[in-house]
Amino acid sequence: MIARLRRLWSDLRNTFWMIPALLVFIGIALALGCVALERSESLPTLWRDGDWLYDGGGTGARTLLGAVASSTIGVAGTVFSITIAALSLAAGQMGPRLLRNFVRDRGNQITLGIYLGTFSYALMVLRSIRTREEGDFVPHLAMTVAVLLALLCVATLVYYVGHMAGRINVDTVIELVSVEMRETIARLSVDRAEAEAPAAEMWRSAALVTDPRHGYLQELDEEGLADWCLEHKAAIQLLVRPGDYVFPGAPIALVTKQATGGEPLPVKGADAAIHDATALGPVRRSSVDLEYPVRQLVEVAIRALSAGINDPHTARSVLDRLGAALCQLAPLHLRTGVFVREGSVVLVVPPVTYEGLTNVMFHMIRQNGAMHVTVLMRLLEVLSAVASCERDPQRRGSLRRHADLVLGDAERTIQTPSDLADIRSRHARFTIVFEGASARQR
Repeated sequence: MIARLRRLWSDLRNTFWMIPALLVFIGIALALGCVALERSESLPTLWRDGDWLYDGGGTGARTLLGAVASSTIGVAGTVFSITIAALSLAAGQMGPRLLRNFVRDRGNQITLGIYLGTFSYALMVLRSIRTREEGDFVPHLAMTVAVLLALLCVATLVYYVGHMAGRINVDTVIELVSVEMRETIARLSVDRAEAEAPAAEMWRSAALVTDPRHGYLQELDEEGLADWCLEHKAAIQLLVRPGDYVFPGAPIALVTKQATGGEPLPVKGADAAIHDATALGPVRRSSVDLEYPVRQLVEVAIRALSAGINDPHTARSVLDRLGAALCQLAPLHLRTGVFVREGSVVLVVPPVTYEGLTNVMFHMIRQNGAMHVTVLMRLLEVLSAVASCERDPQRRGSLRRHADLVLGDAERTIQTPSDLADIRSRHARFTIVFEGASARQR
């Protein structure tokens, strides 16, 4: 249940319509409040007699509000069209998976909400205006607020044009995704090493748990599932982690029986407990899946290296962000996915490993950039920078393997001797840095 509530809250925060809808309700409430205040004659005399409130008649007020309403809804349509055009451009050049960054963008949502809220405000005030023949009521305070909202819409339009011009810049998109990646690393890593996974013999007699659902594992309530295991004296090894796809009818977990007094206890309700602790959906999420923002950046680099775009500089920018993320990760530990209760392992979730993470980061870029000398050189430079920060021997071994793969691809594909010499020179620098770090470690 907690996993589903987390997914629901995440969906609400990331939907495009929530902030515009909220601003529409605020506009309606503001209109009703201003009109009610005017009808109650609670305004101070200084306010009513002052020069800064609207002092026109009913006909002029209707004309003004009609102009505000028609112009704001027209500009709102223009804003929506600009957003769709930006989404189309992003989908073609940077990949459709980056569209959610535009949809989640608070600037786009607030801009559209301000125009729709002003339109709703104008309509609600317009319905209360009466000419002399109808009873002569003009809410002067509400009209003044309408003028201020119209000026706010003008300023918002200026902001929106500049905002969208910056958002469709590929460097801006790369930086936004890289910030999300670094935040995910900070959230899913720990300062101290956690408990290691138990031996495989623990699961030798475990029972399989299947799941009839299908979709990506978006949320997992690890703590709640671990508490259930402690209560029922069971141990569960999940076969999928957040971000993995769950196939209908395929095994999703292993469940073992723990013994008390020599008699094994039957594990009942494990399938229901796993069902309650997991939430599936049609797409992956970066909040719980470290590899997802990495794959987004890699997709941008791969598209930039395609023959239709041929932009190796974008791929170099992606490599810089990936290297910065690994340097951030150097003093930290990735979670092992092992949950211990009262000294016993009760839950094991497949972890994200450093080797798997570097494979996702570099394999596809290296494979698609094998003919781009500048990309291969930059990849070796990034690996050198990361190796200079990393102290863990196993992690440095993964970096060394990727550097050797780059050199191997270059020797097979690069025909120009000078270009090949440049790549070998970068690999030699990596070797010096790698051996120097190893010497410091000893």
